[in-house]
Amino acid sequence: MSTRYSRHALACMLALGFNAAVAANQPAPTSSNFDKVLQANEQALRAHRADFVGYFAEAYRRYPNLPAGSLEAIAYSASRWQHVVPDSRTEAHQHQPPAYGVMGLRHGEGGFGDLLTQASQASGISIKEIIQLPRSNILATAALLSQWLSDRHAKAVRLEDLVPELTRLSGIGGSKRSAISDFAAEAYAYDVLLAADRGFDDQGIRVPEKAIEWERALPIAALQRQRAPFVRLDMDKDAIDGSVFDQISGTLKDSDAATKSTDYGPALWVASPYYSTRSAAVSAVTIHTMQGSYAGSISWFQSNPYSVSAQYLIRSSDGQITQMVRESNAAHHVGSHNSYTQGIEHEGYVNNAAWYTTAMYNASAALTRHFCTRYGIPCSSAYNGASSSGLNVLPTSTKIKGHQHYSSQSHTDPGINWDWRRYYSLLNPGSGGSVTTVLDSFETSEGHFNQSPAYSGSTTGISTASTAERVSSMKKNGSWSEQLMLVDNASSTANWAVRFLSGGGTPSANASLAKAGGRVGFWVYSGGTGLTAALGIDDSDGTERSVAKTIPANAWTYLEWKLDDSSQWSAWVGGNGAITAGSVTLDAIWFYRAQTSYTVYVYIDDVSYRKE
Repeated sequence: MSTRYSRHALACMLALGFNAAVAANQPAPTSSNFDKVLQANEQALRAHRADFVGYFAEAYRRYPNLPAGSLEAIAYSASRWQHVVPDSRTEAHQHQPPAYGVMGLRHGEGGFGDLLTQASQASGISIKEIIQLPRSNILATAALLSQWLSDRHAKAVRLEDLVPELTRLSGIGGSKRSAISDFAAEAYAYDVLLAADRGFDDQGIRVPEKAIEWERALPIAALQRQRAPFVRLDMDKDAIDGSVFDQISGTLKDSDAATKSTDYGPALWVASPYYSTRSAAVSAVTIHTMQGSYAGSISWFQSNPYSVSAQYLIRSSDGQITQMVRESNAAHHVGSHNSYTQGIEHEGYVNNAAWYTTAMYNASAALTRHFCTRYGIPCSSAYNGASSSGLNVLPTSTKIKGHQHYSSQSHTDPGINWDWRRYYSLLNPGSGGSVTTVLDSFETSEGHFNQSPAYSGSTTGISTASTAERVSSMKKNGSWSEQLMLVDNASSTANWAVRFLSGGGTPSANASLAKAGGRVGFWVYSGGTGLTAALGIDDSDGTERSVAKTIPANAWTYLEWKLDDSSQWSAWVGGNGAITAGSVTLDAIWFYRAQTSYTVYVYIDDVSYRKE
């Protein structure tokens, strides 16, 4: 017998930590239905989020001293727009005190400030309502922020003006401040700003894009620590005025060397006091989900009464990595297995797939490959099966696996939404039965992409001075990539929509791609924020265009779309909003950005087709 749930019932189940796929009467994930389970999860979360936009609008009307877009960005950073109500059934990973509701408010325990009580006092709403009801949670948070602004006689015209209040809203440190808690609170504020700077419009989440003036928001030293996006662009040199970053490698300058990890170059170093001497050689890697935020977990692992920790933590939004325990020592993350494992904590919650971003997967896989090389762990020994929501002990021969896969454990992370087959393929390219074909590598020519980005009549917002050319200074694979120089059209205020044509826009000039099991993607790098990308596919009934995906700044990121997933496509010219033909071709790569006077440089590499 089929079970049906109302939107309210689904929302309550999600809030209590139930998996949305189960709530929608879907089976547990298997190797064949993983995508269907994720889609069911997403549909339930869309219903859960449907009323949030109205709640945010009500909060702005009540508290007009808050800048537009701030509440949506806070909710995205804190919960990915999910009203979390932890209870006795909700896993408290590594004993970390829970954050409540869509805005992530905490009680005053475990070194965190009592934001729930403060929000209740500021709003006149009971703590019970703030915990249980999304509307009350949002309004109470808005009241607290408004009160703090009034206390310092300030009005936040822009989100950058709200940074002092954002650091307080992190709740990190409480009354006991330290250099580490200050860093973690700074990371919280930065992540909110980054959410606003990029914007987000997918899965029922709508965060308005607000270009952040980064130098106005945080000191240069903080921008260095947080790997902030490029802030001052020199259009002639394609570089930053102020030299916060090394433009080619994307790494920090030597002036910030004190915060670098000596074990793993891309990571920051923030010490945790909780570790032990190893009693065995490193031979395994443990994948965790924090059940909390990146900033909060950094603070927790630096000061908690349970002595818990992990070697590395990874931020969802951009894949930033912080190391807290030296690899030569045993972190306290997986009980009796600490002595021989390296632990990686991933920001987010097990019942919300939105936390597991491409940037996070890529950063995590690169770190695990580092472990494989350094400690002789076969990358092929990673788990490559179905995800699950419970305990599932795997044999010791599986060397790269989740917390839930070890014996004598009670934690079930990374859980039902972690895509183990995707992770395995990142660790072992070309494995798992998938076959990858590089359509354009740019190693010897521009291949199918031999037109200017302004060539297409569908392109808007940029001038004919925009160019595309092969360069060797920036590349992901091989020795060359394709550089797009996007120059604003000064006579237009239109937002940018750049159709970078493949095969000159002629379908017969492109390779045929099978729809069934097919995926098309490419590596992309941008020095600026606010960019998104999409694909155009020539179908039998016209051209379909994919959903747009965010391009993180200052990092090579692989973006990919599934040809046989109708939720990823919409009609563009003559199409029906889904790919229907058994064989199709790539029409174009699209880039979008809000209008700006800056010249923006984008690099693409290895445009590829993968079939599973």
